[in-house]
Amino acid sequence: MEPQAYVTSAEDKGVATLTFFHPQHNAMPSDLLAKLRQAIVQAGQDPAVKVIVLCSAGERSFCAGASFEELVAIENKAQGEAFFNGFAQVINAMRLCPKFIIARIHGKAVGGGVGLAASADYALASQYASVKLSELSIGIGPFVVAPAIARKIGVSALGQMTLNAKTFYTAQWAKDKGLFAEVLPDAQALDDAIETLCHELKSYHPEAMAEMKRALWSGTEHWETLLAERAAISGGLVLNDFTKATLERFK
Repeated sequence: MEPQAYVTSAEDKGVATLTFFHPQHNAMPSDLLAKLRQAIVQAGQDPAVKVIVLCSAGERSFCAGASFEELVAIENKAQGEAFFNGFAQVINAMRLCPKFIIARIHGKAVGGGVGLAASADYALASQYASVKLSELSIGIGPFVVAPAIARKIGVSALGQMTLNAKTFYTAQWAKDKGLFAEVLPDAQALDDAIETLCHELKSYHPEAMAEMKRALWSGTEHWETLLAERAAISGGLVLNDFTKATLERFK
């Protein structure tokens, strides 16, 4: 029996660890996105939580992005817009969360997975965490995640990734561009670095961290509207014949 997808939340000594899993390389269907958004909101509201760690299960992929199975099943623009709005809502939940979110990027991140990494306040990665924005190659584009990614790596690097839609960029490239704060040699070193960072952050004043987070995200107040508009663009494009034919090949 194929393992079931899930989102879990566990709090320990002020650190909330949010873990998501999907058997298809940690792809993100709508229900998983909704659960992840809710877990982020709840952790942000929990007074016992000082810092949040976002991670995924498995050994190879951090997140494969959108669920191809769900994309293929989209029949109209409303369904498409609703699906991509799931990513928009997760990004906005991360942006508005009053706690710092540390991302553990242990493996490959594609499309929406890159968006999750970019929406974290601090991303630590293993050397195996290569990144790719494949959307243009299937007839859509990384519209929803682009603002978060551009905020970290700039429009030029975003354009480079978007146009080279079949290219995986190395974790070191992502660090050099500012997507990752650190690149560690293996999972153990990654976990050790996260533990050390969380230990330090827990000792800081919660209100000071909340105010600092608001300051760091200054200028993104319009993202509620912007990301919804971007979801509508993707929701329309996913219905084109090119995209449908391309996605069918991946089934």
